[in-house]
Amino acid sequence: MDIKVKSHLKPCAALSIAIMIVALVMTLTGHGMNLGVDFTGGTIMTYNMGEQFETADVEAVLADNGITDAQIAKTGDNDTQVQIRISDKENTDDLRAALESTLGEKYSGMEYVDISRVGAIAGRDLINNAIKSVSLAAVLMLIYIAIRFDFYSGLAAIIGLLHDVAIMLSAVVLLHSFIRVETTFIAALLTIVGYSINNTIIIFDRIRENSHKSTLRQLSREDIVNLSVQESLSRTLNTTITTLLTIVTLYIMGVDSIKQFALPLIIGIVAGTYSANLINGYVWAALMDKRDAGKRAKANA
Repeated sequence: MDIKVKSHLKPCAALSIAIMIVALVMTLTGHGMNLGVDFTGGTIMTYNMGEQFETADVEAVLADNGITDAQIAKTGDNDTQVQIRISDKENTDDLRAALESTLGEKYSGMEYVDISRVGAIAGRDLINNAIKSVSLAAVLMLIYIAIRFDFYSGLAAIIGLLHDVAIMLSAVVLLHSFIRVETTFIAALLTIVGYSINNTIIIFDRIRENSHKSTLRQLSREDIVNLSVQESLSRTLNTTITTLLTIVTLYIMGVDSIKQFALPLIIGIVAGTYSANLINGYVWAALMDKRDAGKRAKANA
């Protein structure tokens, strides 16, 4: 399999940039991320239904009360509990009465469990902590890769990491109707940070190995990257496909809260795989060539 990294760089970069631009335009026009109660603030009502139940029944009661943007999740043992998240503007007393009156007729074992309120400030704290976590992870990864390989490998890896995070965030905007940003999204984001760097390390390890082979010293860095991607591609794809099969199964079979974790994870893994194989290596080669050109310019000055 002959893969020319440079020939794939421009279309891949163009696709990534296009996705980010569309997401940015949507955000600026008021169609950004679908933020959950954890970030916007609101009320969380929990009921034990006493048996398996249909979320459509809960949705119908909410719709009758003019609530169409509530978040409904099955929880508890055997999914017999329902967790309803609504914005602060809703009248919880009237809604509670409607839920217990209507659903109580069908589910005789229905019991009120709890009601709690989440302030928007908690969401801001979550966002700030997520930014700090990603930033710290990026710095630590840069240090680790710089020590294990070289500084430019670390820099290329961080560029790839930022790309993967940006694509994941952009996809959340584009899939506004399918992905709701809750605490599980933060977990998915941090998971992708680790997964993205793992794929990149596999490629860079092979690049370093090939760079030190005397039989390959006549090759340019670009060709070294091409060869390294070819040699490690089957391993990378097998690992990615195996991981995706598990997560796709979780998305198909899981409850709503699991779906909100799995879908961003799927997007991030796909983005991380293609950036590790088609972008990061060439970025490294370009950075190294630029460094060498700078050294030659200084020597000739």
